[in-house]
Amino acid sequence: MPTRNSDRFVTAYNRIDQLLKDIIGTQEHMAFFRLIDFSKKKNATVRRYEADLREYGDLRNAIIHNRTSLEYAIAEPHDDVVKNIEEIETALKIPVTVGSMFRTNVTMFQQTDSLSYALKVIKDKKYNQFPVYDGTEFKGLITPVGITMWMASTVEAKDFSRKRSTLGEILAHENSRENHQFINQQASVYEALEIFKEAVTRGRRLEALLITEDGKPNKKLIGIVTPMSLMKIK
Repeated sequence: MPTRNSDRFVTAYNRIDQLLKDIIGTQEHMAFFRLIDFSKKKNATVRRYEADLREYGDLRNAIIHNRTSLEYAIAEPHDDVVKNIEEIETALKIPVTVGSMFRTNVTMFQQTDSLSYALKVIKDKKYNQFPVYDGTEFKGLITPVGITMWMASTVEAKDFSRKRSTLGEILAHENSRENHQFINQQASVYEALEIFKEAVTRGRRLEALLITEDGKPNKKLIGIVTPMSLMKIK
């Protein structure tokens, strides 16, 4: 006998119920909607799927409380509903982290590097963000906006030269903008999305999130998240 959609739905719902308890650190019985209220304060994935979870809470109650027999459920969820609640379960159980999705070998620059060198990397690797260091100390993030601002301020200078100009000089134009933030590699992609959105609401545009093992700038840079790279996240 094939498994009914209602059975798959309720099974996924029950596992999500337990996952929400795990998030808030309780094993006490608690209404599903209260679990959502408490767990969303701690978990970006819950916040991402809050509306769906509340709808599925109502659907689960309709299935369970109006069941007329063990064999008959008053509501059989559509295939796409079952698929979605199972995907939410997976997202909560095995979160997609920025470290797992965006980890890469990051090209890092020294503030003594020339603009000419950086532009060559732009051409070869299609980079738009340039983490700049003084030895191992992070100094800032250079972007096309910063390069444009610097060029606008120096283009009429007689000694203007891309080969002599250093990234340290350009960085002065970037450091007037808070254009980046560091993020822990274990942060979920939904947390990264929230960081970008919250920055916009504060009138600040983030060009990138810089990934390190613990989210601190004194650790090795292991990846970069940009608003464009997050467009593929559902």
